[in-house]
Amino acid sequence: MLAEVTGSLSAVGYGLAAIGPGIGVGIVFASYIQSTARQPESAGLTRTYMFLGFAVVEALALLGIAFGFVFRS
Repeated sequence: MLAEVTGSLSAVGYGLAAIGPGIGVGIVFASYIQSTARQPESAGLTRTYMFLGFAVVEALALLGIAFGFVFRS
């Protein structure tokens, strides 16, 4: 017999969905550090774009956990 899966699989789904935003946040901050290292006087301007990019990427993670609760079976 096959093993029976019990419980909610939405936690597993969210765990897999959190990989993308985790990588995205790393790319956003790495790009900010690289641009600031190349041209330090533009740090104030690029900081704004960094926080906007961070917020957009984190919104994807929040949507992932919300959809996990909405589509619970």
